[in-house]
Amino acid sequence: MDVHTLTTLFATTFGGDTNQRRAAELEIRRISTHEGMLTALMQIIGNNALDLSIRQACVVFFKNRVSRSYHIDPAEPKPDQAPIPATDRLAIKQNIIPLLIAAPSRLIRVQLTACIKILVTNDFPEQWPDLLSTVVKLLSSDDLATVYGGLLVNLEIFKSYRYRSPKEEKLIPKIIKKTFPILVSLGQKLIPTQGPPPLPPLDAAEFLHVILKTYKYSIASNLSKHQQTHDSIVAWGTLLFQVVNMQLPTGVTLSGDKDEWEKHAWWKAKKWALSTLNRLFERYGNPTHIPKPLQKEYLTFANHFVTAFAPEIFKQYLQQIELYIGGQAWMSNKCLNLVFNFFGSCIKPKATWALLKPHAQTLVSRLAFPQLRFDAEKAELFENDPVEYVRFAISEFEDYNSPRSAAVGFLLNLATTRAKTEFMGILNFINSVLNAGTAVTPEDKYAALTMIVALAAVIMRNSEVRPAMEAFCVNHVLPEFASPVGLMREVACQVIGNLSSYKLEWKDPKNHEASFRALVAAMDDPQLPVRVQAAISLGETLHDESVKHALLPGLEKIMQDLFKLSDETDIDQLSETLEGFIEEFKDQLLPVSPQIIARLCQSYMRVLGEQSAKVDNAEADDNDLNTNLADLDTDDKTFALMGITKTIQTVLGCFDELEELEDVSKAVASGLGAQQHRQVNPAILLIQDEIIPIIEATLKTQVLELYDTAWELVDTLTYRTRRVVPAMWPVLKLTYDLFKSTAVDYLEEMLPGLCNFLLFGSEGFVQNPDYTRMVLEIFVTALTDDHLGDHDAVNGFKLIESVMLNLKGHIDQAIPTIINTTLTKYSTTENPALKLAALDTLVITLFYNPALALRTLDAAHPNGSREFFDKWFTAMNSEKGLPRVHDKKLTILTLCELLKMDLNDVPVGLKEGWNGLVAGILSVFKGLPEAEQRKQELLTSFEDTEDEDDEDDENDMDEDFAGIEDDEDQDGDVFDDETAYLDMLAEEGAKLRAKQAKRVAKAQRKAAEAGVGTGKGPLAAGIKGDDDGDDSDYSEAIGSGADSEDEDSEDEESDEEDLNEDLSIETIVDDVDAYEYFKQTLAGLQNSNPQVYQAVTTSLTVDQQTELMEVMAHKPEAEAAEAPAVPST
Repeated sequence: MDVHTLTTLFATTFGGDTNQRRAAELEIRRISTHEGMLTALMQIIGNNALDLSIRQACVVFFKNRVSRSYHIDPAEPKPDQAPIPATDRLAIKQNIIPLLIAAPSRLIRVQLTACIKILVTNDFPEQWPDLLSTVVKLLSSDDLATVYGGLLVNLEIFKSYRYRSPKEEKLIPKIIKKTFPILVSLGQKLIPTQGPPPLPPLDAAEFLHVILKTYKYSIASNLSKHQQTHDSIVAWGTLLFQVVNMQLPTGVTLSGDKDEWEKHAWWKAKKWALSTLNRLFERYGNPTHIPKPLQKEYLTFANHFVTAFAPEIFKQYLQQIELYIGGQAWMSNKCLNLVFNFFGSCIKPKATWALLKPHAQTLVSRLAFPQLRFDAEKAELFENDPVEYVRFAISEFEDYNSPRSAAVGFLLNLATTRAKTEFMGILNFINSVLNAGTAVTPEDKYAALTMIVALAAVIMRNSEVRPAMEAFCVNHVLPEFASPVGLMREVACQVIGNLSSYKLEWKDPKNHEASFRALVAAMDDPQLPVRVQAAISLGETLHDESVKHALLPGLEKIMQDLFKLSDETDIDQLSETLEGFIEEFKDQLLPVSPQIIARLCQSYMRVLGEQSAKVDNAEADDNDLNTNLADLDTDDKTFALMGITKTIQTVLGCFDELEELEDVSKAVASGLGAQQHRQVNPAILLIQDEIIPIIEATLKTQVLELYDTAWELVDTLTYRTRRVVPAMWPVLKLTYDLFKSTAVDYLEEMLPGLCNFLLFGSEGFVQNPDYTRMVLEIFVTALTDDHLGDHDAVNGFKLIESVMLNLKGHIDQAIPTIINTTLTKYSTTENPALKLAALDTLVITLFYNPALALRTLDAAHPNGSREFFDKWFTAMNSEKGLPRVHDKKLTILTLCELLKMDLNDVPVGLKEGWNGLVAGILSVFKGLPEAEQRKQELLTSFEDTEDEDDEDDENDMDEDFAGIEDDEDQDGDVFDDETAYLDMLAEEGAKLRAKQAKRVAKAQRKAAEAGVGTGKGPLAAGIKGDDDGDDSDYSEAIGSGADSEDEDSEDEESDEEDLNEDLSIETIVDDVDAYEYFKQTLAGLQNSNPQVYQAVTTSLTVDQQTELMEVMAHKPEAEAAEAPAVPST
């Protein structure tokens, strides 16, 4: 690769001639994969004689090439990946560190360190064994530039391994022992207690920033034994305290404004020092937060840390806050946030609470409260960019890096965890501010009311405070609706809304009316943020029937205002408000639901278009030299689109209460019933015409985050209309195309809609075989693609089940593929849910066409049908072999179909036990009632989930608060739900690791036992059992009906949650009465083939004869309920 030519090409990309620039870019792309390209780029990057802009363009291109193609997953190669030649890979590892050390600009260093991280992740230590010794040598150098390069490389090692595997957990402590003593010694030299520093203070801060960042990454998930030693923790603790207390020397200032100070290395070093101290305390040094599974490793350290080290951290932090409050020192927002977080962490442990308690109310009034005032910057944003203000303010307290958010978190933590001693003090402070009369400024009043907003949940669950909130609102909130300050009107809306969300009680109807009338009036406020907050708060009052009644006359205007505000701001919170109004006023709004949906769809298409345009513009700028599409931020638009689709689903859900079910005759050729069909409201058909275009547009734009919402709409529309209209079929083609390209991971989201296509649009598949080909390909891919897992394979089986049930008689040519693919998967998995899904699929092939399926099983392996029957009957007679109603009904219906077979089509290997088919059916019927009861309980629990969640939201804090109030030792250690949650996560993690290890060991043991070349078929390899002729499970099981032991019961028990009924998919089996189906089959057999009937019934034991009589006497629930009661004797 000619370096001069390459340099000229990159220089041309900065030229003014568009054609030449474009030609140069195309040539660079063409030669980008050539051997020597990356080596030549490194020569250009390191050439100090060249223009810096050319070198920077080269390093960006270099980084993009390395990041895309240094590691290529063989199972998932991407179109833009081309392997990097071995010579270039070697040259990169030999030269990238010297390049980094000599880098003339931060931009070049950033790109090179990103490449080093990729190299470390993929090659260290096996293919880059000398890296660690190189780093130690660099760190020990007398040249500061070399040392800094070593610091950056070492940092990238710990970035790569901060969340490490068991293998890496052994590697990292070795690196820590070799490098960290050098790092801490270097850090202490940079903050000398006497003598001149080796570097100017601002340069030293850059070194310290990297050193402390490295230490923080090293303790992300583990604290090594070395780091727990006294010498290590004292040395590093001393350094961390020194950095926290660093002060700029006289005459040294930071350039730029406060926003630039935030980004300066001086404050980055302080941030990493504070962050590291917090991490040490919160994860390893706080005994109340050490999960039980980790206590053996860290509890001794924590007990020492919380009493010996945490008090010093508290002292240092308090000193910094005193300087900050007194105006003697500035503090960056991130540092202030970290201080708040530490003080919050000190509330639960007894040792640190004793330190914090004397200062708690002072921290509330002098530290937290000032953060909640509005400042000139916020007021300016409110006035000059209201849309941006709304987007900022609506989620302000969710920004975990914001001091305002941290202040609120501290207040909530204090008010709940130490309620008895601190809660009333906080409220007294708020009242003192608001009762100051004319002396109180709008900024202070705003902060006080913001504290009420933040503490609303705690306030409204306090039996002493709750009754006083009506008077509080009358005196301090309602007057602010007339304030000349827009921010005060906004916070007044917020207070009423938050308190109303917790069922604020109004004893005086006039006050109540004044409150919601004020919100309605505020929806016409001249300031957009006030209108938005008024709308959201008004939605919180809809639980009150008197409010709903009063809003009825103006409902049309309110809805129009909500749509307008939503279009102006594109925030998903307004979509939630819209949902609330639609749910509460469904009777009034359903007649105009087509217009509502049309408006929602218009908004959706507008936002989607804006998002697509943003992406397209970014792609147009992507010349592989300086653009990274991954950095493109479209979250706001995405959340807005999700909110709109959720509102659309709410409108569709309102039709449920109006749609009646009516029975439809069961007249399909197989004897299976069609579903109970809904009396479809004509309006929903009009609505569907509006929604299908947004589904198509979403899938065509390929916004991954919106795939699930699009397919959820497909499911909803096809299910509610019980049909597939012509306009919907292109969506099936789009779904198939996406599955074969970018959406292979979304089969679970596609599945309900695909099954509905088959259930309600089977004629379309018959008329267009290409549709059938698509779903068959999806099935095969789900089972054979190495990129997909067991859960995807289970979904693939659900899909093919729907295909066979709904296209009976139309896919004979596909049955061999289905059976062979299923047998292969069955034989290679140990997953109980997947084995069951495969078993069900094979059963359905028999139901689809018994003779064809049996021939195919025997063609797959000699005596394959007999092997399958062995496993099937083992499952029938096992307690958990067919655990669900669906499994049992499939087996019953399929055995009935087998009874109808011509005996000439029955394989010789099965004829011996054929007379026992009825016995098999009876064994399954025995477990059916219990399975139906479990399914009904599961269905009921799902139906009650939403109500239970609402009750939980209201009750959880009641319980927490009550527990705190009743706690006798208010100054002791606090172990609460958070502690229990951390314990649960740690315990579950340990269980999952143990379970996985057990499964691996079991698989290895079985593989060793099975050996090689056994001659067994794939199905036989899947389950251990007798396969030797006459002693088969098939002949024994159908002859005796005896229960058989399932050797994998322990595994099945552990995976029981994976074997629940699937309530998300409807099949034609669901509405079939298995008892009636069996009765009709037996009656038909008696008439058509008396000899077979005689054989299958006389072979029953006495107990089985009794069971048969009970089954034949069974009546459907509705018929049984109408039957006259049996008189008592």
